[in-house]
Amino acid sequence: KLFFTDYGIAAKVERCDMDGMNRTWIVNTKIEQPTALALDLINKYVYWVDIYLDSVEVVDYQGRKRHTIIKGKQIRHLCGLAVFENYLYTVNSDNLSILRINRYNGTDLQSLAGLDNAKEIRVYQKRMQAAVRSHACEADPNGLPGGCSHICLLSSNYKARTCRCRTGFILGSDGRSCK
Repeated sequence: KLFFTDYGIAAKVERCDMDGMNRTWIVNTKIEQPTALALDLINKYVYWVDIYLDSVEVVDYQGRKRHTIIKGKQIRHLCGLAVFENYLYTVNSDNLSILRINRYNGTDLQSLAGLDNAKEIRVYQKRMQAAVRSHACEADPNGLPGGCSHICLLSSNYKARTCRCRTGFILGSDGRSCK
């Protein structure tokens, strides 16, 4: 799945399959400017920062169990969001510091380090890397990803895929080759 935020005409947090199909709103009420987003892949939670409401909130992948982690002036100007173990990590663009927030109750707000310039934050840890299993976009005997001549996108599960073409090409009637 692909998770993303949008604060155009109607602010929302959404998800879709990797090929763009099955687009679903997860959150579309009491939300104004969702900017940063982070996933808890193990427990299947979506965290986001709303810079207009000065809040960090969370829901499960279906949009249920919503609650506010932290709200208020102390978290103004946040950009970027990452989750690791018991904490959320974010960048305060006002004073260019990395903040750590307890993701269960919003306590233990702590400034960890100052930065010269940052707009995003990521946590890389071996345990967070999913084991790769056989999937529909693996190279076929001819070396084509999922049998697609240009681009292979996973669909609703790891066994399904959709072929797409690079700009200027059209997908052929076989659903695999680009012309």
